[in-house]
Amino acid sequence: MAAFGDFSGKVDAQVFKEDLMNLCGAKRPEVSCGPAFGVDTAIVNLGGGHALAVSSDPLSLIPSLGMKVSAWLSVHLLANDMSTTGFAPQFAQFVLNLPPSLSREQFGEYWGHIHSLCEELGIAITGGHTGQIPGQESTIAGGGTMFLQASADQILSSSQAQVGDVILLTKHAALSSTALLAMAFPQSVRDAFGTELQEKASANFWKLSVLPEALIASGTLKPRQELRAMHDVTEGGVLGALIEMADASGLGFRLEPDKVSVPEEVQKVADLFGIDPLISVGAGAMLMSVTAGFEEKLIQAMAENGVPATAIGVFTAERKKLLVKANGEISEAEFDGKDPYWAAFFKAFQEGKR
Repeated sequence: MAAFGDFSGKVDAQVFKEDLMNLCGAKRPEVSCGPAFGVDTAIVNLGGGHALAVSSDPLSLIPSLGMKVSAWLSVHLLANDMSTTGFAPQFAQFVLNLPPSLSREQFGEYWGHIHSLCEELGIAITGGHTGQIPGQESTIAGGGTMFLQASADQILSSSQAQVGDVILLTKHAALSSTALLAMAFPQSVRDAFGTELQEKASANFWKLSVLPEALIASGTLKPRQELRAMHDVTEGGVLGALIEMADASGLGFRLEPDKVSVPEEVQKVADLFGIDPLISVGAGAMLMSVTAGFEEKLIQAMAENGVPATAIGVFTAERKKLLVKANGEISEAEFDGKDPYWAAFFKAFQEGKR
């Protein structure tokens, strides 16, 4: 029997298309945006000009990093997907399959942080399921779903990019992957680069939310006219997210990798653990597809709110994924779908790095 997969993380495009895409239950006319690889949210037409956006993601529980960090990951990764609509999430459901080793005190701390974060973001927790599962010792402790209701003609999807749109990237590459490595193996990073750099890399973790820039974008540009689409950067990093966004929209792109911001602390941590920032988990950054001519207006609005944003490429009608270097060299983007972060994390853990 063939193995289901040979790497950790979400399934690749081939498995999604072959095993999932055409097996999604009944077809209902209200579903205006259903399952598709690279699409963050489903959109259901409610009638009367309103629509419901829905998104689900795993919940993180990493005792070695603490309950606050785990809750921060759980809530913000869910909210990040929802923010690609241009609106903030309103409701949430959580299914918790907790390890038996988790104490009631730890659970209370974890859930307390989830409650506080949802309260701060204006998200009502409407239900779910909570239990402890024998054999469950993963860093994934279940799953969550968030919802929002908004005007049907204003909700964005990552599949709405158009030919000639300018591609903006907020913040920088490999934000969450290098932050988590610096937090999980602080002594290794301190020994290599000193305390100041380790603390700076770790502090990037608290920039994980992309909701602020999503709301700035939808408040600055006209959704679907000037701001076409958004996609948060997660597994596969900037390049992986851009490939997903292009495929979902039926387009190609010309990416200028030299324009992708990689701060010193990010590059050094990435080098230490042997990961490529361009294709490593980058939660905390957002890709935006903007009608040409409006990118500077949005970059300026972001800067005024303390969010760096950079134009890094353009979407094309030809479905090639091209990398254009500063020296003019052009090559086709190569990415096998395997984010190097997971292997690097478990390798460091098995080696006993601290």
